[in-house]
Amino acid sequence: MSSQPHTPAPSSTPPANPQPLNPQSSAVESRLHTAIAGSQMLFVAFGALVLMPLITGLDPNVALFTAGIGTLLFQVCTKRQVPIFLASSFAFIAPILYGVQTWGIPATMSGIMAAGVMYVLLSQLIRWRGTALLTRLLPPVVVGPVIMVIGLGLAPMAVNMAIGKTGDGSAVLIEHDIALWLSLPALLTTLLVSTMAKGVFRLVPISAGIAVGYGLALGFGVVDFAPVQNAAWLSMPHFVAPEWHWQAVLFMLPVAIAPAIEHIGDILAISSVTGKDYLKKPGLHRTILGDGVATIGASCFGGPPNTTYSEVTGAVMLTKNFNPVIMTWAAGFAIVLAFVGKFGALMLSIPTPVMGGIMILLFGSIATVGLNSLIKHQVDLSQARNLCIVAVILIFGIGGMAFGIGGFSLQGISLCGIVGILLNLILPRTRPS
Repeated sequence: MSSQPHTPAPSSTPPANPQPLNPQSSAVESRLHTAIAGSQMLFVAFGALVLMPLITGLDPNVALFTAGIGTLLFQVCTKRQVPIFLASSFAFIAPILYGVQTWGIPATMSGIMAAGVMYVLLSQLIRWRGTALLTRLLPPVVVGPVIMVIGLGLAPMAVNMAIGKTGDGSAVLIEHDIALWLSLPALLTTLLVSTMAKGVFRLVPISAGIAVGYGLALGFGVVDFAPVQNAAWLSMPHFVAPEWHWQAVLFMLPVAIAPAIEHIGDILAISSVTGKDYLKKPGLHRTILGDGVATIGASCFGGPPNTTYSEVTGAVMLTKNFNPVIMTWAAGFAIVLAFVGKFGALMLSIPTPVMGGIMILLFGSIATVGLNSLIKHQVDLSQARNLCIVAVILIFGIGGMAFGIGGFSLQGISLCGIVGILLNLILPRTRPS
């Protein structure tokens, strides 16, 4: 045996200091990974994002565009510190429906802009006084039943659409039996995916329900593809500029109450997921300012109000990817998709019963959120004060109470919000001795 140590051939000797990977290649891979994650976030938000404009008669392409723009505006307001995606707010469905039917889309947009301004004012109030004054004016005993009214007030529309009628029940669009074969499987699919699916699929129950319902509609031959064939691949969304209408403004302003309170819950949720306190940094005043500026921006183009999406919060929790840049990519994809004309036409071809079936769960869930707010905050309904506030809000809202002076009428969620706030301030907190 030789006493000399064995020396490997030079060709097989690894370099003493291996060269790092090409930094440009690594950066490209990182961006690609972030872009894919962003597309996944948009996929998660997609079903709820387009469902709202389809229900209210707004353009789904415009909703995509304003969701993208709104998310980017939110990131500017929060210095891109919060991994949140903004899109269509379901709390505004009933008011937008009423506004569009009564005053038209341009006038309704002025009301939505006013709601966005309300958010901005609330953000400055929070910056000045903290959340104490907000919770004083809007405690759970007021917010809970108002949210319940939003969901329960829309129940007749969901049922009418599920059985093949228009939302107001005035006309039959699809035969009753066929409509049930479309709406009930769509509803059942949404239920099963919500409760039994695993991973990211559990976050897209609305998209799954639409896919199943649409597939069955194709089988029954009730899908009209003519608008899809006639639509251009690339086209400008049907933007609508707001037109000032004081009745629409006064009608829409109080509607901002419920989403503003829900916003706090959404920020708490994303804070718990990421382990960061976004109420302190960038601050609740900045996040709610972001919602307000995004909603104002949406109204300038004819889009629905924007709000933070809890579905995307679930996706962030699942993927453990807390980089806010992902939401920038999601916003970019939404803006690009908004200019695909055939996409909007395809969304508009979804039969009414398919949407109606999903709306049964959706509107019921909204009502349940309000009920859960009462339970979670342990609102004691055995106290006469609390019982009176909740009872009046529910009956005024569901029963259709309206107050009018001249050409102005206050009703629905707006009336409920104002009455709830006034009752909370007026009624004594303890029984007089």
